[in-house]
Amino acid sequence: MSNLQAYVFGATGLTGKFVTEHLLSDERYSGITIFVRQETKLFHGKIEQVIYNPENPEILRNKMGAGHVFCCIGTTIKKAGSRDAFRAVDHLLVTSIGKLAKEAGARAFSVISTVGANDKSGNFYLRTKGQMEKELQTIGFENLVILRPSMLLGMRSENRLMEDIGKAVFRFVEFAMVGKLRKYRAIHSETVARAMIQACNIGEGIHILESDKIYVIALRPNNKKP
Repeated sequence: MSNLQAYVFGATGLTGKFVTEHLLSDERYSGITIFVRQETKLFHGKIEQVIYNPENPEILRNKMGAGHVFCCIGTTIKKAGSRDAFRAVDHLLVTSIGKLAKEAGARAFSVISTVGANDKSGNFYLRTKGQMEKELQTIGFENLVILRPSMLLGMRSENRLMEDIGKAVFRFVEFAMVGKLRKYRAIHSETVARAMIQACNIGEGIHILESDKIYVIALRPNNKKP
């Protein structure tokens, strides 16, 4: 076992749960710190829980170190209640965590964005994600991993009707998504989780992975050299 430390944000969410589960069995990581709003049932000798207030991320300053950070934070405009509230989470909170992680000496930072993210997009959601990505790229991480999955598959603890409808549509048209359209195929959140971990261990640089590339990275053996 190596002495790598993992820091997970959004550990109780759809992808974050899988990230945490995989880290528990990954011998490259000796410890896992999960940052949550309230105490969870994720008890394990390898896990330390840190309760924090997302509106005051400064408390995180002394809680991270020279390890790998996995940021699985994300909401929807509907759940957040407004565009400003959505931006406060998916852009401002994520980039604040990124800056604090860099100050703490994080070796790698992995974050979930979305397919089509573009800071110049006319779509508010895609523009916000693109602006988040762009700001993270200015922080100067040795290894920055940006995952842009399409529709995420998996069981959520909350009900998202429109997302469920979207999943049904994706399954119906998926056979036609070949070539350049492969990146728009729905992908399981567990596959995204595996790719997040593997991509943090493949060398320095900025890695932007869409669904088709996420599949490839997720299948990498743990001992595969870059």
